[in-house]
Amino acid sequence: MGLFDVYSLFDIVPVKAKGCYLWDDKGNKYLDLYGGHAVISIGHSHPHYIDRISTQLNKIGFYSNSVINPLQKELADKLGELSGMDEYSLFLCNSGAEANENAFKVASFHTGRKKIVAFEKAFHGRTSAAVAATDNKKIVAPVNSFHHVEFLPFNDIEAVEQTLSKKDVAAVIIEGIQGVGGVNIPGEDFLKSLKKVCKKYGTLLILDEIQSGYGRSGKFFAFQYSGIRPDMVTMAKGMGNGFPIGGVLISPEIKAEKGMLGTTFGGNYLACAAGLAVLEVMKEEDLIRNTKETGKYLLKNIEANISYKELRGKGLMVGIEFNEKISSIRFQLLKEKCIFTGISGTNTLRLLPPLTLSKEQSDSFVGSLRALTNSS
Repeated sequence: MGLFDVYSLFDIVPVKAKGCYLWDDKGNKYLDLYGGHAVISIGHSHPHYIDRISTQLNKIGFYSNSVINPLQKELADKLGELSGMDEYSLFLCNSGAEANENAFKVASFHTGRKKIVAFEKAFHGRTSAAVAATDNKKIVAPVNSFHHVEFLPFNDIEAVEQTLSKKDVAAVIIEGIQGVGGVNIPGEDFLKSLKKVCKKYGTLLILDEIQSGYGRSGKFFAFQYSGIRPDMVTMAKGMGNGFPIGGVLISPEIKAEKGMLGTTFGGNYLACAAGLAVLEVMKEEDLIRNTKETGKYLLKNIEANISYKELRGKGLMVGIEFNEKISSIRFQLLKEKCIFTGISGTNTLRLLPPLTLSKEQSDSFVGSLRALTNSS
């Protein structure tokens, strides 16, 4: 049997990983500045992470959500403490797309409405309602197209108010920082106004922090730069450092009902062990501070040494936009310099390294990129 051929693959076979590095089956060592789509938060193969999961597996790996799993409450308590959102409730699931699906469902239950507002260049997942709220028609199948979604210009509060004034919108969803769309950052004043307008018209505000959350921006969640309190926050990726886990933080103003949401695998013992390990390492190693400081250093280094069209980012979520297509530069970084990076659109190089990245490692990247861009 063959694999369903949907991925464009680099001819690289990683066999080992540690911290910010990967090794392939030929012994080549790579600097990982992409973290598998922002998933690797505390570094590859962290010893505490390995110990947490292996210890848990030797006790119990899985049972359903029909019994009490104390690890879920422990995870909720530690997440509330570190994020500063302990008054919210946590619903655990398996992925970012699933988190957004559940947030949409909660919003629709709460408001009695069915319409969703998203923004141009948004990416919220590949499942039914999540992909309908993703601004990429190529990945929206006909079966997904029945959802009631309207896309509005990014950072345009007048357009939002005009749409919400009809009082038929269940939720507005916005990324804390757009990832796939090109590392586009919503203005702090825009987010403050967005929260006010949503409340005015009885619409819930969902912050999609699946890529920008869990310390990546230099705060626990990127929206926290604005000081707002959304109705829901969705998260995944860095939450489990590679183990599939997602979640929704839900405002205390939204009341739960039995059977309202459900999941088979969400919040299982191993997922909770992975999630707890991530939070414990983030706190013990002060990784949010490291992200903020190293991110500032990296941005200044890029500004001083690289010729670009536009530089966008917070913490260790960085987009470097060039005037020309950068696929060849990305390929050269990988093949000649052994550095993994990402891409947004055709012109933006996207960096999503582990939060453990050092200044020396960022220097290595900037020096390599400078050598390639100066010679091209």
